[in-house]
Amino acid sequence: MLRYLTIAVTSFQQNCSLLWCDQTMKAAVIDPGGDLEEVLAEVKRLGVTLEQIWITHAHIDHAGAAAELAERLSLPIVGPHPGDQFWIDGLEQQAKMFGVPTVRAFTPTRWLADGDTVELGHSTLAVRHCPGHTPGHVVFYSKEANRAFVGDVLFSGSIGRTDFPQGDHATLIHSIRSKLWPMGDATVFIPGHGPESTFGRERRTNPFVADH
Repeated sequence: MLRYLTIAVTSFQQNCSLLWCDQTMKAAVIDPGGDLEEVLAEVKRLGVTLEQIWITHAHIDHAGAAAELAERLSLPIVGPHPGDQFWIDGLEQQAKMFGVPTVRAFTPTRWLADGDTVELGHSTLAVRHCPGHTPGHVVFYSKEANRAFVGDVLFSGSIGRTDFPQGDHATLIHSIRSKLWPMGDATVFIPGHGPESTFGRERRTNPFVADH
């Protein structure tokens, strides 16, 4: 069974998630934006073996520590979609803008595309390409665990910003409705910031994407 723990990291309070297969104790980290010592302390406490880094999109609060973590532990970086190459290339510039030290660009070990899968121990998660917040944003979905890790596509009561370079509001709304809603109303999603919610709750109450 897939298990997970969400850790709020950096001054942006970004939800970095540790996922692991409870049979093999093999783990992946989604969006290590920073505060690596805190993340690695949880890896040690849980007794899991960190094997992969998964990236939803390449904004600094989600991908800022990916290069350092990959280098320190010789881990592959999986994702995002190639549409975010320019955001990866600009990570050092993003760091200067926000006054964040030691952030480096990286080359993903594997780019992701819509319909791909990623594997963790005995668990397999589906990949959905959900552009709009960034052009290369991806989402990780575990049918087994009834969980979706959606980065900054959707939040409890809100949606991702689209005023960044190559963001697009209409594209984001289409991504949410065509890629997330088919996962089912009961699916719990872990956003890039803030509390968890369900797709059903957002379809009823989210002012940006509610069905009514």
